[in-house]
Amino acid sequence: MRAIILPFFLFAVSLSQAQNKPGSQPLLTPRLLDAALKTASLPQDQNALHDKVLRLFGLNNLTQGKAGAKIEATTVAWATIDTKPARVVQQDGTLIGEMIALGEDGLQVLVTEMPNFTEVGYRIESEGMPRVAGTVHIEHFDYTADSQPQQGVPQGKLEKFEWNTSKVFPDTLRDVTVYLPAGFKPGEETCLMVWQDGTRHVDPNGPMRASVVFDNLIHKKEMPRTVGVFIDPGRKPKQKPGDKAGNRSLEYDSLGDAYARFLIDEILPEVEKRYQTKFRPQPEAWAIAGGSSGGICSFTVAWERPDKFHKVLCWVGTFVDIRGGNHYPYLVRITERKPIRVYLLDGENDLDNKFGNWPLANKMMAASLKYMNYDFRIDWTQCFHGSKGMAPSLPDALRWLWRDVN
Repeated sequence: MRAIILPFFLFAVSLSQAQNKPGSQPLLTPRLLDAALKTASLPQDQNALHDKVLRLFGLNNLTQGKAGAKIEATTVAWATIDTKPARVVQQDGTLIGEMIALGEDGLQVLVTEMPNFTEVGYRIESEGMPRVAGTVHIEHFDYTADSQPQQGVPQGKLEKFEWNTSKVFPDTLRDVTVYLPAGFKPGEETCLMVWQDGTRHVDPNGPMRASVVFDNLIHKKEMPRTVGVFIDPGRKPKQKPGDKAGNRSLEYDSLGDAYARFLIDEILPEVEKRYQTKFRPQPEAWAIAGGSSGGICSFTVAWERPDKFHKVLCWVGTFVDIRGGNHYPYLVRITERKPIRVYLLDGENDLDNKFGNWPLANKMMAASLKYMNYDFRIDWTQCFHGSKGMAPSLPDALRWLWRDVN
């Protein structure tokens, strides 16, 4: 393998010119890179691919040894800049693959397919010396058409406001995004669905794509016309948007009625006032959703206020010993059955740590709900902790949850 390092100044200048073009974006993905490596035989093709790889991984990351793996579905790509031939190995030394030189400046790449639902520690090494190390997390699910925009389906409207005057959770601020179904008219009576960690779930380009799913299912009359209230957890006053919300665990993982009061007394009246919404009064028309800590929060709200919320959508729920959530399987068994419908989703690859085992906790919740003859469903997958497992199942879950409401 031929590997010659160009003077760094010339190397940096050539790439910075390409990177600084207005609107410049990485145009390469791991799968496209894999296909290009098999066909780029001419020098001009290799040069163009070389520059795209630099943009994909980032010049600074490559030169500083900080370029992590790029993952697309089950395709994984690595890149490094080194004067010597490099390879990628697992933590135990098992070879993943030899890297391929791309150009004459030391840029090397490797693209390979890896088994779905695996987590592999890796390192890039040259002459036996580690250069970069990390972990690849392979988790891929295919979306159905209901999670993608469809021609002829009208889109709902997204409105956003900041809430910073909470009395239940003082000294916090948060973003609230409201989904209004297509053709919404002020004063129209609709169903309601509240979502925790709202911003990332309502984003039509995000992994959950809840607003897109709402559009499609409402259009097909597979769920009722519903206003979605997507609420972020509380940030502390000195935190910036995008920072990890400092109040999230207190709000979401705690048992009791505090979060229910926050919704019923503060957020929902504000939504009604701002957007002239009118929620149907029957609890069968009110649903609440969330994942992880947001999942146990959703269950807690319905558990505390079944007179308001009858429907719960919960995935990878944190029914473990963080703030007492591990008590729920027992409480469900000894408490008179409440009129709530519960959808659960979890997977064999969910978390197992000092707080508990998430798959086991969710199986215990399902067993307790079954024992008490609740209207419930659990979908079991191979998902890890997060929302990737829930996202493609969302349309079917919403059909089940809303199946008897027109």
